[in-house]
Amino acid sequence: MSSSDIFISETIGTAVLILLGGGVCAAVTLKRSKAYNAGWLAITFGWGFAVLTGAYIAAKSGAHLNPAVTIGLAIKGGIEWSQVPVYFAGELLGAMIGAVLVWITYYGQFRAHLTDPTVLSEHYGYLDSVDHEGMVEQSASPKAGPVLGIFSTGPEIRNVVQNLATEIIATVVLVLSILTLGLSADGKGVGVLGSLLVAFVVVGIGLSLGGPTGYAINPVRDLGPRIVHALLPLPNKGGSDWGYAWIPVVGPLIGGAIAGGIYQVAFA
Repeated sequence: MSSSDIFISETIGTAVLILLGGGVCAAVTLKRSKAYNAGWLAITFGWGFAVLTGAYIAAKSGAHLNPAVTIGLAIKGGIEWSQVPVYFAGELLGAMIGAVLVWITYYGQFRAHLTDPTVLSEHYGYLDSVDHEGMVEQSASPKAGPVLGIFSTGPEIRNVVQNLATEIIATVVLVLSILTLGLSADGKGVGVLGSLLVAFVVVGIGLSLGGPTGYAINPVRDLGPRIVHALLPLPNKGGSDWGYAWIPVVGPLIGGAIAGGIYQVAFA
């Protein structure tokens, strides 16, 4: 398979993953959405189905959709190390495209939510002034803006060691399940039945291990949309919480590498 095939497949598959995953977060978060306040079950199952759909679309390239999976498969020997940067590039670009598509899909809801005085008061604590277009001037900006959770993850309790450990542990579960389930005949990634199994694994991780950090378990799932959040012209969007941003990148990469190492020691 050529590098261009890998890049295109991973870009499109990851874009769909983030469109559907970020889409369910937007549906649950934004007040003018019909799914507003649908809850954690909706989010976890939404992300599971997002993985399933993206994996089917990107089956040609093995449907990594996740640099942690790519690292784990490279350590296992399922892909060449020379292909890793190509996978990474497609995954990151796709994640950014998917985040932009979420913004386009929910454009009106974003504006309504981010100019709602109740939302702004609840999030910022107090308002200095609001102009006629609903723009707020606040004395202090929080680390995470009112809609950052639609784009990226954040911890409920900010503890670097715990947050990093949570992401590592959850990612080990994800990647090890992919490496050990025999997901494709050629050993390069997720096969047709494997996509369904992985989708349920993602739902299980969300329900069991997602509470502390929101379970990024995928560096580009967090980094790509966080970059888009920082760049989009969203009113009153607040900060992108770059101080936390390294944890959902480094944690899953470490987790993917550990999963690859466990596979080599215990299953190879």
